[in-house]
Amino acid sequence: MILVLSGGEPLWRRDVFQIAQRAVSHGIRVALATNGTLVDEAMAERTKDAGIVRVSISLDGADRNTHDSFRGHDGAFEAALRGIRALQEVGVSTQINTTVSKHNAHQLPEMIELAKQLKVDAFHLFLLVPVGCGLTIAEDQSVSGQDAERILNWFYDRSIDSGMELKATCAPQYYRIARQRRAEARRAGEPVPAQMPHPNHAQHPGHPADLNQMTRGCLAASGVCFISHMGKVQPCGYLPLEAGDLRRQKFEDVWRKSDLFLDLRDLDNLDGKCGYCEFKKVCMGCRARAFGVTGDYHSEEPFCIYEPKHAC
Repeated sequence: MILVLSGGEPLWRRDVFQIAQRAVSHGIRVALATNGTLVDEAMAERTKDAGIVRVSISLDGADRNTHDSFRGHDGAFEAALRGIRALQEVGVSTQINTTVSKHNAHQLPEMIELAKQLKVDAFHLFLLVPVGCGLTIAEDQSVSGQDAERILNWFYDRSIDSGMELKATCAPQYYRIARQRRAEARRAGEPVPAQMPHPNHAQHPGHPADLNQMTRGCLAASGVCFISHMGKVQPCGYLPLEAGDLRRQKFEDVWRKSDLFLDLRDLDNLDGKCGYCEFKKVCMGCRARAFGVTGDYHSEEPFCIYEPKHAC
């Protein structure tokens, strides 16, 4: 089990490290997602002492102007880089998260090069989900379905040849693309990577390798869930529907018995082309994106341009 402390900005919480220590004491692996601007040498030491095994830092551009303009804060880029270096100095595993939109899609090759230069352990790419704060930027900044397909094919190639651990998040069609590409390689008699993405953590004993394992597409309510600061349980951080309340229920009861969770786990409930797609068991489409665009989380993935071979 992995607990990710996220936000907003989790480092604004005075008790964030107490929460981490409590989870670690129960045998739970803890990661932290931050913008990095509050991470200095002292904060990095506290992070390590709390038992946090990885920190992901959001970088939304390969240079200061791109990142700072998107974040709306001058100096955010340099502060994030300082945070990464401070964490690395104390031996905490680091990761870069990049949300892809029109403002930075052209910089993705530079982003991977920057990740290499910074010697982070992983690079995670996120496709924008039009809910919450994403609503304010989705209409004019979301990449098209065609561009997403091109980017995810490019990302698959980089997962093989970059020498880094790469993972696509909120992009369930990536797992369809990866399987298509592997099948194409087999038909062409080309070598197929043994695992996707290529695991590098084996070279670094003690690093949390399972934080980056290749799994499948949308994991909302089946592999992940989100717990708000008020104890509300949601299928994921981007699907704002309540499955339970930990102030009145046990987590195990919510996870195992929630009607919402059980509904999301039943792939027969998917509508549109997601319902009959031959890749639905490895993709499922992004349920949060379907909800954000149509108001119905059963709807087909709105950013996917793939047409299933056979309609049922």
